[in-house]
Amino acid sequence: MSGIRGKDTKPEMIIRRGLHALGFRYRLHDGRLPGRPDLILRSRKAVIFVHGCFWHGHDCHLFRLPGTRQEFWKAKIDGNRQRDRQAEANLRSGGWRVALIWECAMRGRGRIALDRILDDLATWLRGDSPVLDIRGSA
Repeated sequence: MSGIRGKDTKPEMIIRRGLHALGFRYRLHDGRLPGRPDLILRSRKAVIFVHGCFWHGHDCHLFRLPGTRQEFWKAKIDGNRQRDRQAEANLRSGGWRVALIWECAMRGRGRIALDRILDDLATWLRGDSPVLDIRGSA
């Protein structure tokens, strides 16, 4: 498990490159913020999380509980989900806007075109909506 990346993942890098190309500037992985968001846009009071469907227990076709050590994995993923909910609540109560981009939106059978994901993100960043949740289509 030491080889599993917690930051600079492929989906995160794709989003970072796309937003940068659209002119958005951001900070990365600020440990002072709850949940250590992947991207932070302070001027827009917005944070972006790029979640892997397995590690964050997303209910999609990319998530499947492993067949071995199921109690361990269920507890681990349930803990991740709880920490995610708490971090989002803490950020929102602190006045931050929160966007979640799920791995299944970028790969797999329910993927969405990258241009559409980036357009949705850019529109959200320029607006004032408190939450954006981009997930793959069923």
